[in-house]
Amino acid sequence: MMTSLETQLVQLKASAPRLAQLSRAEKDSILRQLADLLIRKEKEILEANALDLDDLDPSRPSAFRDRLTLTPQRIEHMAQSLHAVADLFDPVGELVDERELDNGLVARRIRAPLGPIFMIFESRPNVITETFSLAFKSGNPIALRGGSESQATAACLYDLIASVLPRDLKCFIGLRDYDRTLVSRLLKRSDIFDVCVPRGGDALIELVTQESKMPVIKNDRGLCHLYVHADADRKMAEEILINAKTQRPGVCNAVETLLIDQAWGRDASRVLIQSLRHRHVELRISDEALQFLGLESEVQAVSSDSATSPTLQIENQKASGAIRRARPEDFDTEHLDLILNIHVVESLDSALQHIAQHGSKHSECIITKNQSVARRFQSSVDAACVYWNASTRFTDGYQLGLGGELGISTQKLHVRGPVGLRELTSVRWVIDGQGQVRNS
Repeated sequence: MMTSLETQLVQLKASAPRLAQLSRAEKDSILRQLADLLIRKEKEILEANALDLDDLDPSRPSAFRDRLTLTPQRIEHMAQSLHAVADLFDPVGELVDERELDNGLVARRIRAPLGPIFMIFESRPNVITETFSLAFKSGNPIALRGGSESQATAACLYDLIASVLPRDLKCFIGLRDYDRTLVSRLLKRSDIFDVCVPRGGDALIELVTQESKMPVIKNDRGLCHLYVHADADRKMAEEILINAKTQRPGVCNAVETLLIDQAWGRDASRVLIQSLRHRHVELRISDEALQFLGLESEVQAVSSDSATSPTLQIENQKASGAIRRARPEDFDTEHLDLILNIHVVESLDSALQHIAQHGSKHSECIITKNQSVARRFQSSVDAACVYWNASTRFTDGYQLGLGGELGISTQKLHVRGPVGLRELTSVRWVIDGQGQVRNS
């Protein structure tokens, strides 16, 4: 006899043909119903989220708590994202190109769903509705498995999604079993899933890469750089840096390293430093940059007070905008917090070399008034998104007009950058004939 989960998996697989045949109107109606339901059930969602926040380990960084937290404004944004996906063109069945061959065959390339998706994410609850909407509209059944820290919120959202789906359309599973061995078992189920999408930290990505028996769309870490070129506008550089680092530091498109061109000048650079410190950003500055900026005397060491926990020591230092001497490993660390690495470079080539050595191929930015320099930077940097005079925080499916995203892919096959509706389809050939046979 099949287990309850096994029955759900079989039903998920079996739902694919029917889901692929749903009309755009049917899919959009369900997404709009879910959006309205989120607003009506706001109180219940927030109560569930409060349970998760109450149970959260207090040693977790503040940025992690922020990622887990829902507010009325964030629920409103979740609803807006659902409406935005409903407003988008349905890629299923889209004609990519068509040609009539010399032998009379008519060959067309048409978009079709990828198939059942296994999505593993960490503890951001908004991922649940965003991911469901994109998978559903692109015709892909999906099973979601989140982190245990958000289990009460997830259970509430899973129930809301199930309530808007037709009873006989079992195209969604919200996994509530947080046994870590379950993920490993499901990664081997290529008989059920056609693709796996992990969205989380290095440990999760490594696990999925090693154990998955199905193709993987990797949403790797973000280790984003902002390079202030010699010709950068001072006010623009400050505004973009503050936004990219402090607006929401716990997300993958926040800047982790600031590169300053020596020719931009010490005075302008120190203004940036003071602005960051004023906003309680802990600065981890390389030896070269400390010397260039004249800040060696302001370097602070981690407190050795045994009565203070290491977590609290670090929080206290960040609150004061501490300056620390950067360790080599800092430039390879995605801090996801109010911590910023700073290094000084001699030229554009030096900046490109640093990014190539330490970047994660996610999002990189240059601030400059020189268009030729900007275009060289954009053509030379190997990253999914490369910005000129704009915050890396725009690396987001919703911001880029995709309605949302399953994640930011840092790989090169089959998708790169935000994973939206079209990225959740593949192109297949449909060929019409009148009895043609091949003779050679």
